[in-house]
Amino acid sequence: MNTATGVRRGVGESVRRPDGRLKVRGDFAYASDLRWEGMVWGATLRSPHPHARILRLDTTRAMRLPGVVAVLTHEDVPGRRLYGMKVADQPVLAGDRVRHQGEPVALVAAEHPETARRALRLIEVEYAELPALTDPRQALAGTGPPVHERRVDGGRGNVVRHVRIRHGDLSAARRSADVMVSGTYEVGMQDQAFLGPEAGLAIPGEDGGVDVYVSTQWLHDDRRQMCAALGLPPGKVRLTLSGVGGAFGGREDVSVQIHAALLALHTGRPVKMSYHREESFFGHVHRHPARMWFEHGATREGRLVFVRARLLFDGGAYTSTSQVVIANGSYFAAGAYDVPHVEIDGYSVFTNNPPCGAMRGFGAVQSCYGVESNLDKLARELALDPVELRVRNAMRTGTVLPTGQAVDGPAPAAELLERLRARPLPAAAEGPFGLPGGLNNTSHGEGVRRGVGYAIGVKAIGFSGGVDDRSVARVRLSLVNGEPVAEIRTAAAECGQGIVTVQAQIVRTELGVDRVVVLPADTRAGDAGSASASRITWMSGGAVQGACKELRERLAGLGDRPLPELLTEHGPLEAEYEFAHRRTYPVDPERGQGDAHIAFAFAAHRAVVDVDTDLGLVKVVELATAQDVGKAMNPLAVEGQIEGGSAQGLGLALMEELRVSGGRVRNPSFTDYLIPTIADMPPVPIDLLELPHPDAPYGLNGVGEPPTLSSTPAIVNALRDATGLDLTRVPVRPEDITGLGPTDGGPQGPHDTEGR
Repeated sequence: MNTATGVRRGVGESVRRPDGRLKVRGDFAYASDLRWEGMVWGATLRSPHPHARILRLDTTRAMRLPGVVAVLTHEDVPGRRLYGMKVADQPVLAGDRVRHQGEPVALVAAEHPETARRALRLIEVEYAELPALTDPRQALAGTGPPVHERRVDGGRGNVVRHVRIRHGDLSAARRSADVMVSGTYEVGMQDQAFLGPEAGLAIPGEDGGVDVYVSTQWLHDDRRQMCAALGLPPGKVRLTLSGVGGAFGGREDVSVQIHAALLALHTGRPVKMSYHREESFFGHVHRHPARMWFEHGATREGRLVFVRARLLFDGGAYTSTSQVVIANGSYFAAGAYDVPHVEIDGYSVFTNNPPCGAMRGFGAVQSCYGVESNLDKLARELALDPVELRVRNAMRTGTVLPTGQAVDGPAPAAELLERLRARPLPAAAEGPFGLPGGLNNTSHGEGVRRGVGYAIGVKAIGFSGGVDDRSVARVRLSLVNGEPVAEIRTAAAECGQGIVTVQAQIVRTELGVDRVVVLPADTRAGDAGSASASRITWMSGGAVQGACKELRERLAGLGDRPLPELLTEHGPLEAEYEFAHRRTYPVDPERGQGDAHIAFAFAAHRAVVDVDTDLGLVKVVELATAQDVGKAMNPLAVEGQIEGGSAQGLGLALMEELRVSGGRVRNPSFTDYLIPTIADMPPVPIDLLELPHPDAPYGLNGVGEPPTLSSTPAIVNALRDATGLDLTRVPVRPEDITGLGPTDGGPQGPHDTEGR
C-alpha cells in the first residue's frame, strides 16, 4: 500500500482542536444545551440535613400542581436501589434516612423548569434530625455513631479502608538517623469547579429501553450502574457522550443519569435535567480533605533514612472511590525519593460530610503536599538547600518504591529539579500593579517579601493494583468523492483533554490519511474505560494505533497500489482492536508490597511569590514547571494541560476550599468558592522532557494530573521561605500570614499541630 509520505497534522504536531473555535465563540453544544421535541424538565428534591431519618414523605400536593407530569420516590426505583462506582452503597433516592446534606430524596418532571422547582417546594418531608458525625478523627477512633448501620461491603465501623505499607526495618532506621523532623499538615475540601454543571437528556425507546445523552467520564460504567437501578439489560440502556464542560474527576460518579432515565421511562417522554450552580456543588463528589502526619529521618549529610506517614482522608457519607484514593495517596506518601525504610498507614473514613471521590491527582495531591512540606522542614533543620536535599535523594530508574516495585521506566526527578534551579529568577515587581493586591492598589511595597519554593511529585499512570484495564477502538477506511476517509469509533470521553484531536493525529500518522472523522462516543463502541488516571491517551490511543496497524497489514496483503485504488476494488475496510497494558498486581494487605503500577509520571515546580506580610496578601510572580511527558503527542495541548493543572494547584494553595461546618456546606457558589482568574495566574514557563516510556504507544506518558501534585507545595514552600511561618494547612488564608486569626466566622479554628 502506498500512503502519503508527508503526513500533515500527525503525532507530535500542535494540531488545532476541532471544537476549539466553537467553544471560544460560544457555539459549542454542551449537555445543558440539549433539547428534544416534547421533552419535560426533571428536578431533584435534596435533603437540607446532613443526617436525619425520614418520618413522612407526601407527594400529593406536588402532583396536583398543573404542569407536573410525575413525582418519584425510592419506591419507584424498579431495580436495585443502591448504586456506586466501587461499592453500591448510595441510594438512588433516600428511603428512610439521609446521610449528607443534598442527598436526593425525590424527583419531579414537569412541562416547565419553573413548574418543576415549584413542585419540589410542595413535596412534604418530615425529618427527625440525628447527630451528625463530621470529625474524621472521631470516625477513625470509633467514638462516633456509625454512618452506615449495616455496610454493604461487609466492613464494620466507619473506616472505609486502611492501607498498610511496610518497607525495610524502621526500628533500625530510627537508630541510624542523625536528624528527625515531623509535622502535621492539612488539606481542605477542594471542588473540581468545572464550568458546565451536570446535565443530561433521557429519551424513552420504543423497545422499552432508554437513550441517554450525558456529560460523563465513563459511559460504560454509567451504563452498568444504570442497568442495575433500572432493571434493564445493557442492550436497552444506550448512552451517548454530550458536550462536557470540564470534569477533573467530578463526573466519574453518576449524577443525573439514573434520575433522568427513571423519569423518562415513567412518563414515556424525553426528560432533560440540568443542575444550577448551587446544586452542582451538592451533585458531585469533591477532593478528600486530609489530615496527615509525616516524620523524616536523615543523616547529617542529607541522605534520607526513613519516612513515616499517617494519612486520614474524609470520604464523606458514601464510598465512591475512597478505597482507591487513599491507596494512591499512601503509595506515594514517601514522595519522589529513594527511601530505604518506610512505614505508612493510610485511612479513609465515613462521615456525614459531603461525599468525596475522584479529583485530578487522586490522593497523591494530598500526600505530595504533606511530604514536600515536611521535606522543606528537614532542609531547614539540616541547614541544607532544599533543592540539593531533593536532588541527593531523588528517585531514579531502578529505585525500589515503598510498595516493593522497582521503577523500570524513566525517572528524571533530579533532572527536573536541576532544570528549574538553573532557570533565571524573575525580576522584582515594578509599580503597584505588580505587587500583592494588584489592581486594588492595596500595597506600595511596604512589608512585601519575596520567597522561592520548590516541590516535585510522582504519581502512577493508569489503573493499578491488578485492574484488567482495556480499551477498544474501531477504525474504518472508505472512499468519499474519490478521497480516502478514516472514521474512528471509541467510547473515550472528551472532557477537554483533547482525546478527539489525538485520535485523529494517530490515524493520520499510521495510515497517511488526511481526512479523519471521529464519531461521537457512545456505548455502541467497546468500553474505553474512564477518562481519568491520566490514562485515556495511553489506552484509547493504543487501541486506535492497534486498529490502524491491523488495517495496514490487511492493505499490504492486497498489493502495493495507491490507497484509493485498493479501496475502490475491495470496498470499505475496518478493524477493531482491544488494547491492554501490561499486567499489574494487588498489594498485599499486611505490608503493602506488590507490582501495582504500569508507569510513573514526574513533575516539578518552582514558585516565586511576593507576600505582603502586613495584609496577608500573596502574588504568585512565576510558577515554572518541568515535566517528563514521554512523547508530546500534541505539544500545545500538553502545555495547556500543564498550565491547567498548575492553576488548580495554585487554587488549592491559596483560595479554593468548600467550607463545611456541622456537615453543612457554607459556600456553594462561585461568589464564595473562589477559583483563580486570569488576574491570579502568573507566567507558567514549561520545560518539557520527552523520555519515551518503553511500554506506551509512541513512548507517551500521562500528563494531566502530575502538575496538580507539585504546584501546591511549591507555592506554600515559597510562602514559608518569604515569611518564616509553618503554614501547615492549605489553602493558606491572609489571617494565616498576619496571625490575626479567622476573619470570616467560618468553621476553621486554630491549626492543630499535634503529632498524630
